Amino acid sequence: MPLVFLPGLLCDADLFAPQRDHLGHRHEAVVADLTGFEAIGAMAGDVLDRAPARFTLVALSMGGYVALEIMRRAPERVERLALIDTSARPDDEETQRIRRGLIQLARKGRFRGVTERLLPRLIHESRLDDATLTGTVMAMAERVGREAYIRQQTAILNRVDQRDLLPRIHCPVAVVVGDADAVTPPALSREMANRIPTASLDVIETCGHLSTLERPQRVNAILDRLLDR
Repeated sequence: MPLVFLPGLLCDADLFAPQRDHLGHRHEAVVADLTGFEAIGAMAGDVLDRAPARFTLVALSMGGYVALEIMRRAPERVERLALIDTSARPDDEETQRIRRGLIQLARKGRFRGVTERLLPRLIHESRLDDATLTGTVMAMAERVGREAYIRQQTAILNRVDQRDLLPRIHCPVAVVVGDADAVTPPALSREMANRIPTASLDVIETCGHLSTLERPQRVNAILDRLLDR
């Protein structure tokens, strides 16, 4: 079964490097490029245009928003689904205000990617001294860059509420979240898991928002279980 990975904001293929290493010898694996679009629907359409006829989706954060739009448009093509550190809800008003401010700053040239100051929002405090992990996160943001960041933030800002879709998802689903995820807290994953009839929920201990990199062995085991369902 082909695997299609959908990365989050300011992330690229390295976000899923441990999972591709683990699963690549058994499954064809592709990481979608979500940098060229400023709407979640456009991202979903491009993934569907490029993907095999049927596939398993593995999506984190912004990638999860794209995955849910794919499920709305073409559920018959998705064999299995992993929703990792994401949400079915749109931004609340305060988050929208903050996101608009970040877009304006980036347009004025004040884009600095992921800095050390922002890392505590993305990874668990116990991993902040892990130079390999933090270097990977910051390098991904630098590669994605300012223009793609503006497009992605615009897409996230304007995404729709997908909660009505959740009860209509019937393929096997793994919902995964770090117990200390500050970006998409565990309550949002519990909401999705409670509304999707076929979902399992895994809350990963001592883990922040980027669980595929922070706790790769746990995520790999969850994906193994999903692929065996």
